[in-house]
Order: sequence, then structure tokens, then C-alpha cells
Amino acid sequence: MRLNSKGQVTIPAALRAQYNLHEGDEVDVVEEGGALRIVRVHGAETRGQRLVGHMRGRGSAKETEHMSTEELMEMLRGE
Repeated sequence: MRLNSKGQVTIPAALRAQYNLHEGDEVDVVEEGGALRIVRVHGAETRGQRLVGHMRGRGSAKETEHMSTEELMEMLRGE
């Protein structure tokens, strides 16, 4: 991995999948025994909780019952 000019690194996709990390997840970098560790922030909302919060109040099950997959995805994305 390479540190960019903003001090950022990219966690490889295989590791993100292995540790169930998704866009928007909160992580911290902590020093431990002379090494840096990336750890999930305790108490932060999960991806599912963020999605539910985003969807809450956007429509009833009755309203979304006949929506196409594309229409549902647009609603999820906030488009």
C-alpha cells in the first residue's frame, strides 16, 4: 500500500470483504506496540442501520409493493 499526499491508504478489497468493511463504516487508526492498527469504531452505526435510517419515512410497504427494482434502487440512492 502507498500513502497518498492526504495521508490516506486504500484497504485492499479482499481485506474489506474478509472484515466486512463497507463504504461509510467508521474506523480508527490506533498505535499498539509500535505498530498501527485499523479498528472499527465501537458504537458506530452499521451499514444496515444507516440504510434503515436513510429509508425511514420514505414510503410504506404498500407504496413500494409495485415498484421496479430500478425505482427501488433510485429511492435507496436518494435520487
